[in-house]
Formats: sequence, C-alpha cells, structure tokens
Amino acid sequence: MKSLKYITTALIALSPAILSAEELTFNQCLEMAMEYNQKVKSADYYSCAAKYEQNAARAHFFPNISLTGSVLYSSIDGKLSTDEFNLPVLNGTGQYTGDIVHVPSLGFDYKFGWIYGGGIKLEQPIFMGGKIIAGYKIAKSANLLYAQNKRLTEAEVIVETATAYANLMRATEIREVAFSYKTLLDELQNDVNKAYKHGLKPKNDVLKVQVKLNEAILNLRKAENACKLASMNLCHYIGRNLSDSITVNVNSIDSENNSPVSYDFSERPENIILKHKTDIANQKVNVARSEYIPQIGLVGEYGYMNGINFANKKLLNSSNFMVGVQVSVPLYDFGYRINKIKVAKAQLAATKAEQEDTEQLLALGLNQAINNLDEANLEVELAKSSVASADENLRSSIKQYQAGLETLTDNLEAQTIWQQAHTTLVEAKANRFLKNIEYLRASGRLN
Repeated sequence: MKSLKYITTALIALSPAILSAEELTFNQCLEMAMEYNQKVKSADYYSCAAKYEQNAARAHFFPNISLTGSVLYSSIDGKLSTDEFNLPVLNGTGQYTGDIVHVPSLGFDYKFGWIYGGGIKLEQPIFMGGKIIAGYKIAKSANLLYAQNKRLTEAEVIVETATAYANLMRATEIREVAFSYKTLLDELQNDVNKAYKHGLKPKNDVLKVQVKLNEAILNLRKAENACKLASMNLCHYIGRNLSDSITVNVNSIDSENNSPVSYDFSERPENIILKHKTDIANQKVNVARSEYIPQIGLVGEYGYMNGINFANKKLLNSSNFMVGVQVSVPLYDFGYRINKIKVAKAQLAATKAEQEDTEQLLALGLNQAINNLDEANLEVELAKSSVASADENLRSSIKQYQAGLETLTDNLEAQTIWQQAHTTLVEAKANRFLKNIEYLRASGRLN
C-alpha cells in the first residue's frame, strides 16, 4: 500500500509538465484538421464547381437572349443615272394616241458612309431529343458525386487525425506507466539499499534492482521521446507548430460502448459515388441517342438598321421583327452517331460491373471491421481484468516481501507483470478506438 501511495505522489510530481501543455479533445483536433488540410479545401472547391456546373446546365431550359450591334464605315460613293428614253402617250381608255414624251436622263447621288445597326435575339429550345434533360441530370449527379468525394476526403483526414491522436494518447499513457514503474523500482531500491547497509540483504539483491531500474530509466526515456514525436505528428495534421506543447484528453475517446449498431454500407461515400457514376453513364447513353432525334427550336429577333444616303435621303432607317422555327433532322453520318451510342453503352456496362464488384468488397470490409471491433472490445475487457489482477498481485507481493515471506525475484516479477498489464491496457484502448474509427468508416457513419 505504501508503494501505491508513492506512485500517486510521483504522478503528481510528473503532472506540472503535463498541465503546462494545452489539452485538446479529439473533436477539437478534427475541427482544426478539417480547416487546415489542403485536400479538404481542394475537394470543397471541386464541390462548388460542380454546383455551378449544375446551375449552368439548368440554364439550357430557358431562352438564350443576346444583344448585337455593329458600326461600319465605307468610303463608297457615286452617282446612279439612267439613259434618255421615250414614253408613249395613252388616252383615258388606255389607247395609244400616237404621241410620245421624251424623258431626259436621270441621276441620283449615293454614299455609304456610316452604317450602324443593332438588335436583340431570342433562342428557345423546344425539343432537343432529350439532350438538355439528360445534360442537366448528368450535372446534378456530378454535383452529388463531388459532395460524396468531399466526404471521402474528409474520412481520410479523420482516419489520419484519429491515428495521430491515438498514438499520442498511447505514448502519453505508456510514459505514465513507465514513470510509475520506475517509481516502484526507486522505492524498492531505497528499501534494498537500507537493508543491505544493515546487513539484512546481500549485494546481489542491490544489483538485481539496479539492473531493473536501469531498464526502467531507458524505457522511460524512450517513452518521453515517443510522446514528443507523437505530439509533433499530431501538430502536423492539425496545422499547429511542431514545437507546440499539446496533450490529449484520454476520456474523449475511451468509450465504454463501441458495439456495432449498423451492418449497412449503403451510406459509405465510395458506394454512393459509384451509384452516381452509373447514373451519369446512363444519361450519357441518352445524350448519344438524342443525336438521332429531330431537334426543334424557336428563334425571334428584333433589329434596327441605319445608313446609306441615296438621293439625299436615308435608304436604311427602319426596324424589323422576325420570328421562326428551326428544325434539324439528322439523316446520315456514316455511322458516327450509332458508334457514339455503342461507346456510351459499353461505358455504362463497365460502370455497373465496377459497382457490383465494389459493393462486394465494401460488404467484406464492413464485416471485417465488425469482427475487428468485436475483438478489440474483448481485448480491452480482458486487459482491464488483467490490470485488476496485476494490481492485487503487486499489493500482495509488496506486503509479502516487506514481511520477509517473498523473495526479491518474486517481487520484481510482480512489478514487471504490473507494468506489462497496464501497458497492454493502454495498447488495447488505443487499438479499440482505431478499430471503432475503422468500423464507422466501413459503415459510412464516420462523417
């Protein structure tokens, strides 16, 4: 009991270094990682671009209105004249009277100069063989696809951050275990040295404890270095300076209930992405098929033209309106359209095959993740049981040794078992946390 109190005192002595570090929860680290990670930013930009592409495709349903204008200058000028000619004279009944009238030659000046005009034009598709509808559905599916691609990227960041967080948690707790183990050996060495000075213990016992203590000191140094490196690694993923002093909140990830609640992978980003790819491939078949169907559009235009002086008057100075229907009927293209349809159908078949294969792999991955999580839960429970046994064994060993009923070797072995049990529990909790992350990702519930 004295040794366990000594461990508590030693941990308090270790705590100033820990308290001086900034403690971060797992959710805080995730938020910082999402803000910092460039892959997430890139995926977000692609998602925004896909939304704009969908808006652009929607615009094809509405009229296309354009304004045109032109200004020209020409130096052409001249005179338009006619030759002299005679006109017969008719009476009231339209009969020729025998007289003629002589008409002299006529001349008209003309000059082009500045010619300008403008107009507004409206084009409205009426029926395009389903191309516009299919194009909009492609853009919509692409928008949803990129949204899932963003989820996929975020999932990768979560896994990376979770691994770094778990490694720091593992390193921090192992450092504490190593420090506690060294503390036990320090107290034991102090007791053995006192007993040796009074001739109650042989020199061999002092050497045995010293060997174990040297190993503990080395392991503690390794644990401290591992903790620093794990902290730097986590800082790398969350966008902090590598020199920042941070620590983790173990309770933020040590959940008692990590049992699977879903056996469905339909919400996994990879699965949804393939479904959207299949939808896009199907609509591309419709786009290729629309090239075989007549296309009808409505055209309307209103314009104004001004220019060309003729006989000192403007020849062009008026507005006009035009409306009509355009019809395009495909006839023959030497097999171009039919081969485009075959290409689209082949791509659709390939996408469906890929989707079917991926669904089987995702189902297999989910079942494996469930098994791994189940084993990790059992591992934690067994490790906790081992820790309880090791704690009780250490208490009993200390009492027995202090009473002279147990050898030093047995006491050292009890301390080693205590260290191993606590280290195993730390590893088991970190492993369970990562296996839970793996399961959430496999079931599409990670983000």
